[in-house]
Amino acid sequence: MTSPMDEALLRRLTPSVLTVLVRRGADFAAGEDAVQDALVEAIRVWPDDPPRDPKGWLVTVAWRKFLDAARSDTARRRREDLVDDQPAPGPTPAVDDTLQLYFLCAHPSLTPSSAVALTLRAVGGLTTRQIAQAYLVPEATMAQRISRAKRTVSGVRFDQPGDVATVLRVLYLVFNEGYSGDVDLAAEAIRLTRQLAAAIDHPEVVGLLALMLLHHARRPSRTAPDGRLVPLAEQDRGRWDTGLIAEGVAILQAALARDRLGEFQAQAAVAALHADAPTAEETDWVQIVEWYDELVRLTDNPVVRLNRAVAVGEADGPRAGLAALAALDPALPRHTAVAAYLHERDGDRATAARLYAEAAHEAPNLAERDHLLRQAARLNTARSRPAP
Repeated sequence: MTSPMDEALLRRLTPSVLTVLVRRGADFAAGEDAVQDALVEAIRVWPDDPPRDPKGWLVTVAWRKFLDAARSDTARRRREDLVDDQPAPGPTPAVDDTLQLYFLCAHPSLTPSSAVALTLRAVGGLTTRQIAQAYLVPEATMAQRISRAKRTVSGVRFDQPGDVATVLRVLYLVFNEGYSGDVDLAAEAIRLTRQLAAAIDHPEVVGLLALMLLHHARRPSRTAPDGRLVPLAEQDRGRWDTGLIAEGVAILQAALARDRLGEFQAQAAVAALHADAPTAEETDWVQIVEWYDELVRLTDNPVVRLNRAVAVGEADGPRAGLAALAALDPALPRHTAVAAYLHERDGDRATAARLYAEAAHEAPNLAERDHLLRQAARLNTARSRPAP
């Protein structure tokens, strides 16, 4: 087996090796298959015979795999000129031009789920099995999804400019999947976003990185030992990762200083204010509302307006929060849960208990459903007790 260091190196080199093959003339699908074959070969060979130039070794083996596949495929005989024009062996230029690979994997023609899977495979270097385990789907299903995605982008010119916003949305989707199976997708999203930040000078890229770090810093306190969710106000802040918080705040401050505010920077500012509060009671909700106002201006996203209603309820009282909530579509995800929380804050426990129970049936996952049912049970138990 390869060492953990070798595995990390292979994943780090995967996008740049694929980029070299595509620039030499391989189409994306065939090039990606060849790179995966080269990775398998590396896992077999490197423990006994480590290369002096790992990237050069991978490029040479992957290119040979691609040529072998091209020669054996009669439908690709038109590539004979390409096959005969194999570049001479030698050191591989130390050029990291994987930015276009990010853009390609987040191409607008792909569905979000396909873009995420292709990014994890081609840029992240994960195997199809690892991606399938992370998303809790059969490996064959994930293989089909990745295969379709590769076919979709194979005809796309590699030198076309991409959309940074689309890439960031894909990375944010990866981050929000969190942890499942043997792949920590939150950590993987942070790694890929760091890589992207090193390749492109863009305030929203570092804004997303800051947001990820600030959220990830709170991860150890988000669940209790029995697996139940712990709301932000009840989390043990002593378990928050102060190193990640300090890094996230520093990155955010540098991005904000450029005066090119974007959605992810504003979200990171909200996360930073939560991280900065020693206790839940000391949270600067007034400033958080101001940042949500900026987010509404930037995105006019109904989910942002829903979060803003919660912040207004904390800053100006629950009735102000309920008034802000009344202007929103009740069909919004988590609308009922927010209404339950604000009614409880306003002292209407009967309504809050009923709404918590309703929200539990709409919950997107079992952990959230369990949390909401516990809230309903807690209020119903309190209501059933005789008055002193």
